[in-house]
Amino acid sequence: MIALPADSSTYRKSSVTVRLVSGVGVLLLLLLGVVLFSLSVGPFSIPISHVFGIVLSAFGMDVSNFSQTERLVLEQLRLPRIVEGALVGAALGLAGATLQGLFRNPMADPGIIGVSAGGSLGAVVAIAFGLDGLFLLALPSCAFIGAIAAMGLVYLIAFAGARFSVATLLLGGVAVGSFLNATISGIIVLVPHNDALREIIFWLAGGLDGSTWAHVQVSAPLILGGTLLILVTARDLNLLMLGDDDARSMGVRVGPTRTLLIVCASLVTGVAVAFSGTIAFVGLVVPHMLRLMFGPDHRLLLPMSALGGAILLVVADTLARTVIQPAEMRVGIITALIGAPFFVFLLIRHKRQVETF
Repeated sequence: MIALPADSSTYRKSSVTVRLVSGVGVLLLLLLGVVLFSLSVGPFSIPISHVFGIVLSAFGMDVSNFSQTERLVLEQLRLPRIVEGALVGAALGLAGATLQGLFRNPMADPGIIGVSAGGSLGAVVAIAFGLDGLFLLALPSCAFIGAIAAMGLVYLIAFAGARFSVATLLLGGVAVGSFLNATISGIIVLVPHNDALREIIFWLAGGLDGSTWAHVQVSAPLILGGTLLILVTARDLNLLMLGDDDARSMGVRVGPTRTLLIVCASLVTGVAVAFSGTIAFVGLVVPHMLRLMFGPDHRLLLPMSALGGAILLVVADTLARTVIQPAEMRVGIITALIGAPFFVFLLIRHKRQVETF
């Protein structure tokens, strides 16, 4: 179980603010550095000085140290992909931290309530039946519909008997996820076309190739809106970890707050899965690592997990498109290869702390 955070009254507001500003500032600088490096590397290399020139020219400054080809590659190919990767990583990191705190379980991740499996099934159905070619956003739209449908089904199970149960929600999520994954396997076995089968396998492995500004314009408002709602409930999430009775005595509306957190976490996860496929370990490793470093106060943990997830996914995507140039590795494979050994290392190094969570 996750260690219960100390009552918020034991923290001085100024101390929390200083820690938040300093931690977020460091992570923002790190994210900026990672983004600039990612913009410069690839099959078509662009010097960092030219990257700065292109960025400055976008703000109306007269800089001409770059070619038009470099500008097009950066603005139309790399930048939307990197921005989408940062959004998806932030969504997964934030959702993981939220669900781990809400369920008081460090092993919870965004896929625990069946949303990832629902999104995957929606995408697989779209590819198998050729729906992904109808319009630009057909594939992520089908994946998002599948994710939301899965969330709704799990919620219906959790409210069976007219009484909400967290345990039923978790078990229902496991059952629904298993059923949906079995359905995906059945479709893969029965799909008649090799091209469709290859596309399904590629999508399930997770990736950001093909990301455009249209994808960013659709996903950004949903992810940022869900993120904002989660962040403003950080104090209530701290109190919920003390137990329902204690939280209720301190003024928290337990039922509506828990529902809001689960719905928002499911929303941002559904959007992330819809636009990137299934990407493992970001929502599990990032919050766990930051909790070991900064403690379980969600006023700090939630924004840091969002930034940490963004950093990890931008790094993973940079590796995915550069390690085997000119071909690409799938991002989900990179995050699993990075995340699994690092997670085991954290567990061994901080074994005593983990046992108290």
